[in-house]
Amino acid sequence: MSAEATNSVTPGPMPGAVSGPVTPTAPRRKARPRIDLRRLGRAALLGPAARDRLPDAISHVVEAHRAHHPDADLEPLRRAYVLAESSHRGQMRKSGEPYITHPLAVTLILAELGAETTTLTASLLHDTVEDTDVTLDQVRDQFGEEVRYLVDGVTKLEKVDYGAAAEPETFRKMLVATGNDVRVMSIKLADRLHNMRTLGVMRPEKQERIAKVTRDVLIPLAERLGVQALKTELEDLVFAILHPEEYAHTRELIVRNAGRADDPLAEVADEMRTVLREADIPAEVLIRPRHFVSVHRVSRKRGRLRGSDFGRLLVLVNEDADCYGVLGELHTCMTPVVSEFKDFIAVPKFNLYQSLHTAVAREDGQVVEVLIRTHQMHKVAEAGVVALGNPYAPAPDDPADGERVDPTRPGWLSRLLDWQEAAPDPDHFWSTLREDLAQDREITVFRPDGGTLGLPEGATCVDAAYAQYGEDAHACIGARVNGRLATLSTVLKDGDTVQLLMGQDPASEPSPEWLEHAHTPAARIAIQRWLAAHPAQAEAQRTDAHAQDAQGRASNRPAAGVPDPDAAAEQPAARPAAGNVLTDRPGAAVRLARCCTPVPPDEIAGFAVRGGAVTVHRAECAAVARMRDGGRAEVGVRWGEATECRVTLVAESFVRPHLLADLTEAMALEGAEIVSATVEPPTQQQVRHTYTVELPDAANLPALMRAMRNVAGVYDVSRAQPQPQGG
Repeated sequence: MSAEATNSVTPGPMPGAVSGPVTPTAPRRKARPRIDLRRLGRAALLGPAARDRLPDAISHVVEAHRAHHPDADLEPLRRAYVLAESSHRGQMRKSGEPYITHPLAVTLILAELGAETTTLTASLLHDTVEDTDVTLDQVRDQFGEEVRYLVDGVTKLEKVDYGAAAEPETFRKMLVATGNDVRVMSIKLADRLHNMRTLGVMRPEKQERIAKVTRDVLIPLAERLGVQALKTELEDLVFAILHPEEYAHTRELIVRNAGRADDPLAEVADEMRTVLREADIPAEVLIRPRHFVSVHRVSRKRGRLRGSDFGRLLVLVNEDADCYGVLGELHTCMTPVVSEFKDFIAVPKFNLYQSLHTAVAREDGQVVEVLIRTHQMHKVAEAGVVALGNPYAPAPDDPADGERVDPTRPGWLSRLLDWQEAAPDPDHFWSTLREDLAQDREITVFRPDGGTLGLPEGATCVDAAYAQYGEDAHACIGARVNGRLATLSTVLKDGDTVQLLMGQDPASEPSPEWLEHAHTPAARIAIQRWLAAHPAQAEAQRTDAHAQDAQGRASNRPAAGVPDPDAAAEQPAARPAAGNVLTDRPGAAVRLARCCTPVPPDEIAGFAVRGGAVTVHRAECAAVARMRDGGRAEVGVRWGEATECRVTLVAESFVRPHLLADLTEAMALEGAEIVSATVEPPTQQQVRHTYTVELPDAANLPALMRAMRNVAGVYDVSRAQPQPQGG
């Protein structure tokens, strides 16, 4: 069964509440009377009420539901309760309560959050298929396909069939169902909250196991769905179980603060009410006590706590524009802490959260944090996707085409659903899910075509490539971030524009090094799957990478397979390209300067050097001006009739396997003879190649440079820039 106990050993909220554990501070709103589960149990044992009459046992659910949906049809709730009560009759929780009290409590949680009738109907029935003889077909026949889908989504898989994989596979099933209807996870979160509230009669080791799964999986999911009311209470319940000593210490801090004679939060709240009343801005100013985990985090961050650290002020207004009006008045009449300002209205968080955050300082140095939002924003901030009602109901003026558009925009959920398909192993899925959900914040990056990619904070260009192209990202060779060339290891920031550079080879291979820079499960799984399917190529890449790295560490060492540049100068097989230069000194030896490697039709200048030789530079070479200033004898030079030439080219590229072989092959196809080559040590996955080549015709130089640029991974090819040293 899904719920096994009602008596909790941890202090917490009453079963009918949805906020965090009860604190000694003032409540945020008028609390509902405590729900007596024993009374509900007695009402359930009396059996269903007369037909068409609402049973007394669900009166509290109806009251909460009517507060949000005054015109709701209650007949489905009546019928769902009758079926649930009759199905669970005779089943008891470990605490001795009738089992029906659990689905009633879960439904009450959702009703108070504002869930619509279909969700509440499914919530009443959520354990019937799992724990009774009721079938999904019966649920569909009596309540429709939507309710059947929601009940099926939260129904656990049997351990008899799945063994140790039952829990991870159940969560996989729920997540896939959530991808089609987020209400599935809303019911699961409320179910887990009531089970956590009533965990006390279980063995400590089982409490700890359930608390850890709640911490690692369900609390992050509540955060991502924006259901803060459930998330904060789950955090406190987990905190009490996993860290009882720190929980007790935090509780003592809260109790001690509640006994203070003065309350800085109340004083600042009164001052704010006066400021806003004088500005004629209708607003409600409330004190929001921090929950236990929040107080604990603040105490670890700030050390000794002051009165203003135990809560925040919430200002509720009617219109969006009033939020900014409140902000202006507070910043004008009080002392703002500018560094604390954040605008989540203009730029909402990925989980729908909208609010203005600011802080004001008191004369005694205490800082009071302030949240400013509309009543509707507050509803969504507390209840998240639950506050959307039925997010899939078609608009009245929208023709029903059978397609569902998810208004929650859960990019994280889309990514999760994508990578889980590639993780068939339950253990791999379970560990990867926890890692994925541990990444707290999401960023948005923009594509050049105006589209966006949602990624977890810390994501790199590797992650962006796999998010956009899937396994086709194996062909990615680099990126431009905000218009500048960047390596695939570049960490992206919120708001960056990312252009991914893709190679043309359909058989492109990912580099094993990419795993070091992949933060999203989709990227890691795709890379690991390719490496596992191609062990020989993967090993060759590693060997190649190690060879290139070792080669780069040797200063000025030539690339493998090409001549040493110093030895090349003495090789008789090299054609005397300098013979293409005519000088005013017949018979003088001519040498083309290595610093700028002039080729026709470059403008050139010549100077006499030791031994009667003439060195030839490009006219714009810095060495020309230096030698002229130094009084070096200038010799008239010009290009002759011959067309062959020697030139030095610099290729800038990203690191990838087989790049050197592909590049030299492309050069050979253009008729270039490599005289020497050097490969500098890679830096940030970028590498610089320098080639001195001879061409039979200088006119072929542009074509050679184009061919080199077309090699996958090469993003720039240029002539060697003139250097300041002379020849």
